[in-house]
Amino acid sequence: MVVTIRSLGLQGVSGYEVSVECVLSGGLPAFDVVGLPDAAVKESRERVRAAIKGCGAKFPVSRITVNLAPAALRKEGTVYDLPILLGILAAQGDIEPPPEAAAFLGELSLTGALRPVTGTLPMALAAARAGVRELYVPAENAAEATLADGLTVYPVEDVRQLLAHLRGERKIPRAVEWTPEGTAETGPDFADVMGQENVKRALEVAAAGGHNILLVGSPGSGKSMLARRLPSILPDMTRQEALEATEIWSVAGKTDPRRPLLQRRPFRSPHHTASPAALAGGGSFPKPGEISLAHNGVLFLDELPEFSKDAIEVLRQPIEDGEITITRAAGSVRMPSRFMLVCAMNPCRCGWRGHPSGRCTCSDAAVERYVSRISGPMLDRIDLHVEVPSVEFEAMRRKQSPEPSAAVKERVNAARARQAERLAGAGIACNAHMTAPMLGKFCVLDDGGEKVLQAAFRRMGLTGRSHDRILRVARTIADLDGAERISAAHLAEAIQYRNADILQR
Repeated sequence: MVVTIRSLGLQGVSGYEVSVECVLSGGLPAFDVVGLPDAAVKESRERVRAAIKGCGAKFPVSRITVNLAPAALRKEGTVYDLPILLGILAAQGDIEPPPEAAAFLGELSLTGALRPVTGTLPMALAAARAGVRELYVPAENAAEATLADGLTVYPVEDVRQLLAHLRGERKIPRAVEWTPEGTAETGPDFADVMGQENVKRALEVAAAGGHNILLVGSPGSGKSMLARRLPSILPDMTRQEALEATEIWSVAGKTDPRRPLLQRRPFRSPHHTASPAALAGGGSFPKPGEISLAHNGVLFLDELPEFSKDAIEVLRQPIEDGEITITRAAGSVRMPSRFMLVCAMNPCRCGWRGHPSGRCTCSDAAVERYVSRISGPMLDRIDLHVEVPSVEFEAMRRKQSPEPSAAVKERVNAARARQAERLAGAGIACNAHMTAPMLGKFCVLDDGGEKVLQAAFRRMGLTGRSHDRILRVARTIADLDGAERISAAHLAEAIQYRNADILQR
C-alpha cells in the first residue's frame, strides 16, 4: 500500500506543496529516496531510522521507497524528515494514515525531537493556498506558521508527542496566533543630528515618495548617521508588506522565533567588500541576497565607489523592476527586491575635496577616476543627489533640540496617505514606482512648470529616465505641501536634487 503524506517545499522564497509517497515492498532491505533530493534530503534516511527506533517503534526490515512529488522540482533541506517518518510508520500499520487536510514538516534529531527549519512562513502560506487545514511544525516554528491565515497550527516537540496525538491518546494544544505586542522600535532619531537641515529635508522627501538618494560629503559630515536614521521616519509597514518581507527573512533563517513578524522596515547595510552574489543572492539553490532582504525597506551602501563595479551594476535591474531573477543550473527563481537605495560617498579618494580646511591632495584626474567608478546608468537611477556639507561649529553648539523623527514621520505619513488614495488599485504604494502613463495623469504641469523643466532638460543634458524621476520627486514634494498640482517651486526643488555636478567639485 502506498501512503501519501502532505508536506511543503521551497523554491526561491515561495512555498509549494510536496507529496511524500511511501511504500514497503519485498526484497533485500533498502531505503531509497527519489524525486530529485539533495544531500540533506538523502541523509534523512539515517535520521528517520534512528528517530523511529528512539520512539519505541520497529524499523521495517524490507525495501522502503520514498518519492517526493512533483519529482521534476529539486528538493532541498531537512523539512521532509517528519513526513517520511510518518509515511513509513503508516505504511507498516503502526499508525493510521493522517487526515488528508493535514500537512507535516520538520527536521528530526536522532532522539526523535523536532528541530526548527527555515522558510516556515512561505511554506505555511503555500499550505493555506493548497487547502491544508492542519499544519504540524516544530514547536520553535509554530509562532511563525500562525501568521498564515486559515491554518490550525500544532507545535510538535518530538515524535512521541505527535504519535500520541495522531492516535487520539493525548492531544497537542493548538498554537495561539501570534500578535505583535506594542509598537516596533524606531531606532536612532533625527533629534540626535545637529544642523544639516537641507539633508534632513532631502531624506524627508525620499521617505515620503520612496525615492533613491545619494549623499556626498567629506568624512565626519554625518552621511552614515543621517542614513541610519531614515527608518525612523518611514511609514509603518502594512500587514501585506510585513508578510512579504518576513517570508524572505524566514527563508534566510533570520527571523526571531519570539517575534516572527518583521514590524520595522528592514535596513540592510552590507560592507563594501560584498560580492555581487552576496547582494543579488545565489548558490546552487538560490538564496536571498542583501537586495531581497531589504525588500520594503532600505538598502544602504556606504562608501559606494569602494564596492566592486560588478556589485554596483547588479542593482540596476532590481531598481527598475522591483525584483531580481537568479538563474542557476538547477533553474531560475524570482525574488522580490523593491527597496529604497541610500548611498553615501566621499567626493574624492582622500575625502576632503571641497572641505573648508583645504586639505584635499587629489588631482582633478584622480577625482574623475574615483567618481567614474559609478556608471552613468547607475547614477541616473538615483533620484536625489545631495551634498552633505561639513557641520558648522554654531550648529554643533546650538542649545535648542532639533526636530524629532516623530514630527517628520507625521508629514511623511500624510504624504503617503495622499499617494495611497491617488494610486489605489494600481498595485503600487508610492510615487517612486509610478509608471509613465501615471506620470502623464498625475504629474500635469502648468505653463511655468513646463518652461522650468524644459530649461533644466536642455541645460543639464537630462535623459528620459531623469525627466521621469524629476517628475516623481516633484509630485512627492507637492504631496508634502498638500498641493493637488505640481507648481514651479515644487519642480525647482526636485531639479536641484538632480545635481550630479556635486561629484566633480
